[in-house]
Amino acid sequence: MKKRIVVLGCGLVGRTLACDLAADPDFDVAVADVSRENLNHVAATTKNLATIQADLGTPSAIQAVIKDFDVVVGAMPSTLGLQTLKAVIDGGKSFSDISFMAEDPMTLDDLARQRSATVVFDCGVAPGLANMIIGHCHAQLDETTDVSYYVGGLPKHPQWPYKYKAPFAPADVVEEYTRPARLVENGRQVVKPALSEPELIDFPQVGTLEAFNTDGLRSLLHTVKAANMREKTLRYPGHAELMRVFRETGLFSKVEVDAGGKKVRPLDVTSRLLFSKWRLEPGEEEFTILRVIVEGAKARSTPALHLRPLRRIRRGDGPTFDGENDGISQRDHGPVDRPRRVPPPRRLPAGNRRRRAGNARPHDPRTFATRRAPDGRISIY
Repeated sequence: MKKRIVVLGCGLVGRTLACDLAADPDFDVAVADVSRENLNHVAATTKNLATIQADLGTPSAIQAVIKDFDVVVGAMPSTLGLQTLKAVIDGGKSFSDISFMAEDPMTLDDLARQRSATVVFDCGVAPGLANMIIGHCHAQLDETTDVSYYVGGLPKHPQWPYKYKAPFAPADVVEEYTRPARLVENGRQVVKPALSEPELIDFPQVGTLEAFNTDGLRSLLHTVKAANMREKTLRYPGHAELMRVFRETGLFSKVEVDAGGKKVRPLDVTSRLLFSKWRLEPGEEEFTILRVIVEGAKARSTPALHLRPLRRIRRGDGPTFDGENDGISQRDHGPVDRPRRVPPPRRLPAGNRRRRAGNARPHDPRTFATRRAPDGRISIY
């Protein structure tokens, strides 16, 4: 019998997830969204995909949509992430979620156990695929000392003034630029402003990119013990300074201001204006770049780690890297013996982490190199 899967949200990421899952003959897939325009768009380009028009802004509406499905995939805006997660758990459904919510999903772990629901959250590229790679590296070492990862989705041909196009809702991109970044330094968790500590890094075949602090470590703060850990977002040089100017001016504020006698949130106006500037045009190429560095020590041998990272180029409305990892995770979310709880990606069973990386459709096989320093410490790239 085919597994019945419903994707909540049919935006830029949700429709990619739905298309990817619908291509698998083992699944019956539907996608739900309040926008008939979004649903018609994906239905016109995808076979074997049902659509459900529903306002998913309330728990009761979500539970009405998911009740006849085996598994739920979340691609909702970050502001609705926790509410959606709780509604799905209350419905007793397995859930694979990509929402970049500000809240800690682990607060619902006890509820998931009570409802016999299994949830994998933060299941995108980063956090998500990066967590799995870091978890795999961490498992190879006797001691993990330093963890860093750098990630960004960028247009292949950047254009002034932003040199950026958003693969998901601009409001959620802005969340990355405003949410304080949690890092680990010398064994202690510290908090720094988003967009802080910019640095320039050269990448083969791409060129020089700018990296800055964002709050991407998330569950790794609790699942990996290392003296130093950080995550940085990658953009073309100059973008971070422009976003800092926007932020300090108040254009990302959620506090209402009076504008011509009407109360408006600056963030809503900014997001509306940015969406047209940040939208990928049909045929426009983009890429996702991810670099993971894990350093540590192993007593007797150097781990031979061979991973094949994804390299996808998206052309306009085609498949995008962000959606691929959640679809891979969902394919492995079958009826196997597993704990009924809320595990972060890093705590997925080791076999599942390897299988998720192996099921990805890579462009080029690459090897993560291992280097041993004179003191015996090992770096895995």
